[in-house]
Amino acid sequence: MRKTTAIILSLGLAATAGMAQAGGDAAAGKAKAASCAGCHGANGVSNNPLWPNLAGQKDAYLVKQMKAFKDGSRKDPMMSPMAKPLSDADIDNLAAYYSTMK
Repeated sequence: MRKTTAIILSLGLAATAGMAQAGGDAAAGKAKAASCAGCHGANGVSNNPLWPNLAGQKDAYLVKQMKAFKDGSRKDPMMSPMAKPLSDADIDNLAAYYSTMK
């Protein structure tokens, strides 16, 4: 019985581990986010309905979208050039920052 409980607990912990934050540094993301504020707002909430709010988005979603802009699989005349120079760490950090905002 104890072995079964340990296995179930281990499986549950392994399943939730993938749901944790992507591992970026939110403080570093905040420093990098200055160039994002012009369109997405100083607090991650855009004043323009054409530009999405970033505050509170899930970090995995933000990482996926930024990497898509960076590699060209998602194209936008404003976002693609902004994403090109970002490193994977920059993207993780930005995602960590915006995902922790309300």
